Amino acid sequence: MNPYVLATLLSSLGLGTTLTFASSHWLLAWMGLEINTLAIIPLMAQHHHPRAVEATTKYFLTQATAAAVILFASTTNAWTTGEWDMANMSNPIATAMILAALALKIGLAPMHFWMPEVLQGLDLLTGLILSTWQKLAPLALIIQTAQAFDPLLLTALGLMSTFVGGWGGLNQTQLRKILAYSSIAHMGWMIIVLQYAPQLTLLALLMYVLMTSAAFLTLKLSSATKVNTLATVWSKSPILTMTAALVLLSLGGLPPLTGFMPKWFILQELAKQGLPLTATVMALAALISLYFYLRLCYAMTLTISPNTTTSTTPWRTQTTQASFPLALSTVMALGLLPITPTIMMLII
Repeated sequence: MNPYVLATLLSSLGLGTTLTFASSHWLLAWMGLEINTLAIIPLMAQHHHPRAVEATTKYFLTQATAAAVILFASTTNAWTTGEWDMANMSNPIATAMILAALALKIGLAPMHFWMPEVLQGLDLLTGLILSTWQKLAPLALIIQTAQAFDPLLLTALGLMSTFVGGWGGLNQTQLRKILAYSSIAHMGWMIIVLQYAPQLTLLALLMYVLMTSAAFLTLKLSSATKVNTLATVWSKSPILTMTAALVLLSLGGLPPLTGFMPKWFILQELAKQGLPLTATVMALAALISLYFYLRLCYAMTLTISPNTTTSTTPWRTQTTQASFPLALSTVMALGLLPITPTIMMLII
C-alpha cells in the first residue's frame, strides 16, 4: 500500500477514536465511530484475497448495522428528552438499543458471531488493530453511559461472553479464531465489573491490549496461523517459543503473570459487592479459556516436530519485522504483576 494512503488511513483511525473519546454528544460520537469503520476497511481489504474481501464485507455490514441502531436510538432519546447529551439517557428502549449496538460493535456475546469469521480472513497486523484499537471507541461510550444501563443486562452480557469465549475456542485449530474467542471472553470480564468499578474495566482493557499485542506480534514474527504450525516454531527460535507460551498463559490469567492481575481485582470486586456466585461462575469460565491456551502451549513446547504434525518446517529467513514492539509488549505482558500494590493505590 502507498505510504501516503496508509498514513491517511491510520491518522483517520486515530481521529475517529479521539473524536468518540472527546464527545458528549451522540451525533459526534456516531461520527467518530463511522470514521473509524471507514478508515479500517481499506486496510482489511488491501490483500485482494477472497477471504479478506469477504471478511471486510462482513465487518462493514455488522458495523454499519450497529451505527444505524446507535443513530436511531440516540434520535429516539433526543426526541423524548429534548437533548443529545450522553449523560441524559432516560428512555429505557433507546438505552437498551444503544447497549445492544455497542455490544455488536465490540463483539460481546450473543452479538459475537461476526468476530471469529472476520478475524480469520485478515492478516495478523490488521487483526491486531481490529482486536485492540477498534474496541476502544465503543468501550469508551459504554463506560460513559454505564450508569443508564440495566445492571442485570450488563451481568448477563458479561457472563455469556466469558462462557462463549471459552467454549468457542475449545475446538479451533486456527490461531486467529482462537484469539477472537479470547477477545470475546476478555470483553466479558470488562463488562461484568463495569457497573461496580469502571476503573477496573480500564485496567482490564489495558492489560488485554498489552497481552493481545504480544500474542499477535509473536505469531507475525513466526508466520504462524494454525496450531500445527506452532509445533515447528521451536526449531527456528526457541526463546520466542518460550515467551509465546508464557504470553498465552498470561492471556489465560495464570499467576505470576500480568494477566492474573485484572482477573484477581475483578473477582475481588464482585465478592466485595456481595456477588460470590457470579465471581465463582466467572472463575470457572476462565478455566475453560485456560484449557485452550494450555492446548496451544502443549502444541508449541511439548511436541516434537515433524513426528506429530503434517506441516512443513519453515525456512529460517531473516525477518524484517521490528523486534522492539514485540519485546516491549512481551515484557509488559509477562512481568507487571509485582506492581499490583501500586495499581491498587492508584485505582482503589
